[in-house]
Parts: sequence; structure tokens; C-alpha cells
Amino acid sequence: MGARMIYVHGSGNKVRPELLRSQWDRALFGEDLGDASLMAYWASVRHGSPLPDTAPDPLDGGPEGARGAEEDMPASVRDEPPEEFVARTLGEAWFESATPAPEGPWTGEPGDPLGGWLRDMTYLADTMAESAAARRAVLRTLVKGTFKDALAYFFGGARDAVRGVLTAELEKAGDTPPVVVGHGLGSVVAYEVLAASGREAGLLVTLGSPLAVAEVQGHLAAAPAVPPGVHAWLNASDPRDLVALDHTLRPEYAPADRVTDVLVSNDSANHHGVAAYLGDARVREACREALGRRG
Repeated sequence: MGARMIYVHGSGNKVRPELLRSQWDRALFGEDLGDASLMAYWASVRHGSPLPDTAPDPLDGGPEGARGAEEDMPASVRDEPPEEFVARTLGEAWFESATPAPEGPWTGEPGDPLGGWLRDMTYLADTMAESAAARRAVLRTLVKGTFKDALAYFFGGARDAVRGVLTAELEKAGDTPPVVVGHGLGSVVAYEVLAASGREAGLLVTLGSPLAVAEVQGHLAAAPAVPPGVHAWLNASDPRDLVALDHTLRPEYAPADRVTDVLVSNDSANHHGVAAYLGDARVREACREALGRRG
């Protein structure tokens, strides 16, 4: 059997696993690969029922999701000063994780776990939005959803269950080294599982990944390095992607000759949408070559 694609989605609730897998296939290859691709679907660890099939993903940056983000975020939240948004999001995230929180007040200073990352994402989002309230809603929705899932993963007890989802999919792939594609927080999951297991991967692709963010690196289960079984690593990000924030892995993840960092143009509304990343020519070509497909 040829190499398989194994996808690891990013933050937020998603449509049902089989539909999500097919959507990624079509964005990357223009067709459904069927049994040749698998989706490590961990949304159910954090969320209840999947999104309806036709529901837009508010964190994916598509036009429908962008409109939904604007409509769902009240003006009082959308327009609150960034320091208030940071403090409130930190408080909500700790409460929702059902984990004892560090003593407040939460300001996003270095003493708050991951708080500096939240603060930096928020201020960059507001700078990018300038005076456009609708754009601020889209970007703050991404910041909030990403941070809450990340805090639950690192501190809220979700890590083992989320990693277990990918481990199970890797077992299905058999002995052929798969191509593993992780988006956003899914890239962190992919990295940690491959580093811990030593499983081979013909190619690791990370899209809009926060793995270069110093605060995220400080909470990884494995110190920054190319996982031993990964033959090659392509890291693609848009300079405007708030989740990635820092876009270069090569200097910190040795051996550097296995890592390729590329800046791409992700023109989704929040510059983090996975379809736009999967549709980039360099991402497509790398995955096709690793999978042994042409055209």
C-alpha cells in the first residue's frame, strides 16, 4: 500500500470527520482520496456534536464563517480595549478548562501561562483590523477560539485524549511512512505525537503553526527538534496569520536540513483558513511528491 495522508485539524468545532477529511482531500488534491487519507478528528474531545454539514467554520476564515463571527460577537466584546479582551479571554479559558487558575488579575504578562501569546495575537489582530469592526470580530474570534483550545490542551487535561486520536490514526496507516499534515494547534499535536512515538513520516507539513512561538515551545512535551522518524518537514505560514505569529522553525528545530520554512499567501478572511493553505502550490507539490502522485 502506498503512503497515506493523515490530517490533524486545528482549533474549534468541525463538521463530521468523514466530510472534513473529504474537504481537505479536495482542497489539496482536487478529489477525494477515499481510504488513502485519514482525519485525526479531535474536535469531539473539546466540543459536543459536530457542526452541521452546511455550517461555516467560524475559525476557518471563509466568507460565511467571517459573517458568522461578526454576527456572533457583540459590539461590546468586539470593541472592548485589547487589554480587557485579553483579561476576559484568559478568565473564560481557565474557567472552561475546569483547572485551577493562577492567581489573577490576568493581564497577558509572562506570568500568565500562554498569556503573552494571547496578548501578542490580540494586539496584532487589532493592528490589522485598524478601524474595521467587522474585521476585528473575525480576527478576535480566531484568537479566542485558538487560545481556549490551546489552554485546554496544555493545562486543561485534554492533551492525552487529543494525542490519542492521532496515535490511533497512525496505527491504521500500517508500516508505510505517511504524510502528516497539521493545521494550527493540530500541528502541535502532530509534532508531539511523532516526537514521542518515533513513528516514521515521509513528510510532516505544518500550516499556520504556532510551534515557533516561544511560549508554546515552553510547554511542549518534547524539546524543539525534528522528530526522529520525520524524513522532511515543510512549514508554511502567511505573515499575517495570528496563530503562527513567528514563522521560522528551521533555526530551532534541528537538524535544520530537514526543515523548510515557506511564507505563502493565505487570503482567507483571517489568513489562517486551512483550505487556502492546502491550495498553495508549494504545499500541494510537496504532498503530491511525497505521496507519489502526479498532476
